[in-house]
Amino acid sequence: NALNVSIKTTFFSPIVSFDELAEHEEFLPHKAGAKKETHFTDFEGKTSFGMSIFNLSNAIMGSGILGLAYAMSNTGIILFILLLICIAILSAYSIHLLLKSAGVVGIRAYEQLGNRAFGPPGKVLAAVIITIHNIGAMSSYLFIVKSELPLVIQAFLIFLLEWYLNGNYLIIIVSALIILPLALMRQLGYLGYTSGFSLSCMVFFLISVIWKMLSHRDFKRRDMLEFKYTPRCWIFNLCEAKMFTVNSQTAYTIPILAFAFVCHPEVLPIYTELRDATKKRMQGVANISIMAMFVMYLLTALFGYLTFYGNVESELLHTYSRVDPLDVLVLCVRLAVLVAVTLTVPVVLFPIRRALLQILFADKPFSWAIHIGIAFCLLFLVNLLVILVPSIRDIFGLIGATSAPSLIFILPGIFYIRIVPEEQEPLLSRTKITAACFAALGFVFMVMSLSFIIIDWSTGESRSGGGH
Repeated sequence: NALNVSIKTTFFSPIVSFDELAEHEEFLPHKAGAKKETHFTDFEGKTSFGMSIFNLSNAIMGSGILGLAYAMSNTGIILFILLLICIAILSAYSIHLLLKSAGVVGIRAYEQLGNRAFGPPGKVLAAVIITIHNIGAMSSYLFIVKSELPLVIQAFLIFLLEWYLNGNYLIIIVSALIILPLALMRQLGYLGYTSGFSLSCMVFFLISVIWKMLSHRDFKRRDMLEFKYTPRCWIFNLCEAKMFTVNSQTAYTIPILAFAFVCHPEVLPIYTELRDATKKRMQGVANISIMAMFVMYLLTALFGYLTFYGNVESELLHTYSRVDPLDVLVLCVRLAVLVAVTLTVPVVLFPIRRALLQILFADKPFSWAIHIGIAFCLLFLVNLLVILVPSIRDIFGLIGATSAPSLIFILPGIFYIRIVPEEQEPLLSRTKITAACFAALGFVFMVMSLSFIIIDWSTGESRSGGGH
């Protein structure tokens, strides 16, 4: 789940040639003496350790951070911290499995691991799952535009026609005038610089959340007494920080957390570009990046929750508009996030189109008609989803319950079992059994999360925090 979930296609153009080479390499040599070692260091990387941490942190960081305070409100502080720790550790372990699998055969792309493990069906499966995840990411970004842009327009303009405040119209306009022209370009390299801007926006967002909570205690108490600040706080006793709680919305917590930690399709390209690349060195990059994002996620969720308690909405930034729609600091954060997510959508669309081209038009030369048609259809589909889906929580929940467990748990586990040769690690070895349990755990997460989410949808209960 990161704002630039697909930087790999933009920045790592050599990957295509690496994949083509990997396709023709022998998988498991028949003779020990003929074994050919293929390492990532065969292609000398030029990215420093620190910059690799920045790139991977960027890939992890995404719109999921806006839903973490809502997740905490439905689990309590202690349960949320425990779940956050578990997801972070499991994400680091899944990267370990990916790196070890890739190191055996010298593959530098997630889809090619699927091809080596299960042939063309495995490659298609990995590409489809990544596509679904990226469509979910695009939807979450446009949902932010849908909910936040009307508030920005309202803050700057006094006399408005009513349609200007309709988020559904606004996302169509933004998609047609800004996103589609950028998505039609053959190269989106310069848009990659939005990755740094996106991460800066989220750091600015975190600082603002902390500042709002610490500097508005008296303001919050005064407004509650005047019955202006979230009156439900008094009526439903929602102004107490809960250490542990479970309700109908708790089912969305694990999917939201999983969505927030997905970065796995970007791990191998970043590994390729790492200077003096070794598995241990790249694992260090992953561990530091995950730890940094863990701290950011925890602070954002904690301070956001302690500001609004049980009244926090599924998109935290939108919650502040109920207190003071004209707050200058919140308005600045809102503008920064809007610009970042708008410019990120074309970058996320790029690898989806590349995957579709490889699956559907692999043997055809470049065609502007196909290039434009795929971009238009993808944007049409995403706009339709954002218009029909009532809350960003549903996007976080559904994508986090399907593609995120697949990318974090299931695929790394089964790829490891299939790719690592039995002479190196027998099928019943401790590491492969652990990998199998890891994949099974992801499948359990997926089934449980989807089941609870479907039950929540079918009961039609009031969605506290949906707010849109």
